[in-house]
Amino acid sequence: MKGDIKTKLSFLIMGIGQIMRGQIVKGLAFLISEIFFILYMVKFGASYLSKLPTLGTVETVKQGRKTVYGDNSFLILLFGILTIIVILVFIFLWYLNIKDNLHDEELLKKGKELPSNKKVLYSLLDENFDKTLLAAPVTGIFVFTVLPIIFMICVAFTNYDKNHQSPTNLFTWVGLKNFKELFSFGSHGMGSTFFQVLLWTLVWAFFATFIDYFLGLGVAMLINKNGLRFKKLWRTILVMTIAVPQFVSLLYIMKLFANDGLLNGYLIKWGLIDSPIQFWVDPMLARVTILVVNIWIGIPYMMLIATGILMNIPEDLYESARVDGATGWQMFKNITLPYMLFVTGPFLLTQFIGNLNNFNVIYLLTQGKPQSMKLANNAGSTDLLVTWLYKMTVNDTNYKMAAVLGIMVFVVTAVIMLVVYNRLPSVKDEEGFQ
Repeated sequence: MKGDIKTKLSFLIMGIGQIMRGQIVKGLAFLISEIFFILYMVKFGASYLSKLPTLGTVETVKQGRKTVYGDNSFLILLFGILTIIVILVFIFLWYLNIKDNLHDEELLKKGKELPSNKKVLYSLLDENFDKTLLAAPVTGIFVFTVLPIIFMICVAFTNYDKNHQSPTNLFTWVGLKNFKELFSFGSHGMGSTFFQVLLWTLVWAFFATFIDYFLGLGVAMLINKNGLRFKKLWRTILVMTIAVPQFVSLLYIMKLFANDGLLNGYLIKWGLIDSPIQFWVDPMLARVTILVVNIWIGIPYMMLIATGILMNIPEDLYESARVDGATGWQMFKNITLPYMLFVTGPFLLTQFIGNLNNFNVIYLLTQGKPQSMKLANNAGSTDLLVTWLYKMTVNDTNYKMAAVLGIMVFVVTAVIMLVVYNRLPSVKDEEGFQ
């Protein structure tokens, strides 16, 4: 071990080196961290960590009218993961403690003075203020975002479902069994259903993104056209769809297109049809209806974005094109569209990823229905991966397969993001466009 006796003692007792050198503030901070870690492991963490390989072996039983509770697999998994994270954080702090001791020792050897306790405290509000400011948000993200994600990933490797509910019934590790079930074809597999839902998710995201994009761009160009009267009125009418809460609009439209809704009622009353149009019953018609409704929702957003960008395209480009005899289509194809795609490329990618996980539109309109006998695990013909995951969790309590599906949603999203983002013109050739 490197260092003097004070540094060597810090390998066992964190902060002792700093305290012996007069840096009480830093020393106490490291020492309290070690004391907290030891108390946590002795009183709490060690017991959960020891049961993590099995997720518990003692089942809850009833002895007459009395219930004798055993292990709780859910808590063992949750706090076992938390304990591993606490250990990793402690190792990192231990490393910082040793590094700080070696640094202080080097300063003293060079004849320099160590920072006083007052200066150490003051640095938290000065040069290290960024660390002070970010401490609480980073901790919150770690506890409420990172930990649940790790927990969800671990659940994918267990048999946690409605038949294995803690604390009544224990669940345990099953390895890659759930992934094999998701990708296997046959009577006990979900491969056919998964790939059908995945295909519809990709088709939906593609059309929902690009139809809204080009129609919104078209509407913006029409409204911005020279000579058009009442421009503010047309913009206000379109923006009104944004002002109304989306869930209210979608629930109203769901009722409007129902078999006993207003639309079918009036069409039958006027003698245009003999029986209700099966908007939410026929799978293909339901998908088309969803896409049409999404156009009504999405165009105003794109219209506002496109309006701001169109106003920034240099008018000189259009003047030069007109002098050269370019038609309106040629100007759109060679000036307007390339400029729009360059500026809005990252936005388009964000919209596509957002539509992959667009829970509101699908679930509020159809709840994933109509159901199909060809699809397993309660999946519907209009379900996206995210709505299917929701139904698995809430309706079927099939947490293990929902966790596997959650991982696949992340994989699909991440692959698309990584592949497409690096090919965007605004990322590859920003200077070249300008």
